[in-house]
Amino acid sequence: MTTLALYSNKGGVGKTTAAVNLSYLAARTGAKTLVCDLDPQSSATYYFRVKPKLKRAAKGFTKGGKPIANSIKGTDYENLDLLPADFSHRNLDITFAELNRSTERLKKIVKPFKDEYDFVFLDCPPTINILAENIFNTADYILVPLMPTTLSIRTFEQLLSFLGKKKCNPGKAFAFFSMVDTTRKTHRELAVAVYRQHKNILKSPIPYLPQLEQMEIQREPVTAFAPDSAAAKAYQNLWFEIRQDILS
Repeated sequence: MTTLALYSNKGGVGKTTAAVNLSYLAARTGAKTLVCDLDPQSSATYYFRVKPKLKRAAKGFTKGGKPIANSIKGTDYENLDLLPADFSHRNLDITFAELNRSTERLKKIVKPFKDEYDFVFLDCPPTINILAENIFNTADYILVPLMPTTLSIRTFEQLLSFLGKKKCNPGKAFAFFSMVDTTRKTHRELAVAVYRQHKNILKSPIPYLPQLEQMEIQREPVTAFAPDSAAAKAYQNLWFEIRQDILS
């Protein structure tokens, strides 16, 4: 089982959109796939048309076992399951902090899935606290959507610094450009600068396209309802690169 976290300590950069589309593409290849929605806003849960409700809420989540197994729902897509979010996830960092080995709790919760799933995608909220440390300790790889803006790049560099301080290998964090507008000179220039300054920047960008906004209406991955669109092809290219350059 490979665990992939879609994470950024900046909001609004396309984490959930990426988690939904990449998990769908993984499942489409025949891989048993689980999306774990950790964001109390439950956007991934909404896209997959699942009711945002956990058995016994956040406290049941932190205990794992039956409350987690009973909360997993099938989606409309073969090989793709969802562990839905719950508004009580807003308290996950507090709940984890009250437990022993507080930064290892999520890893313990996810571990039993290894016999059932090939991939687990974590759709993560934009926080950098105990929940974030749990995510970093759980994920085999951290996929970071990176807008070509000064503030987004700054938060990515903060993340790399944080990973180093917490003795969590920064080398398992891979960024990819998200919401790119190639008509904007600043986007093009900043992208070039990031490629020069940082390693582990994937080469397949996700452009800013109206098709991605349609996901909110369709409540489906764009790779499902518009598989031949430019947006879908961008995610197909990104998933191919992840499989070839990271997972192989």
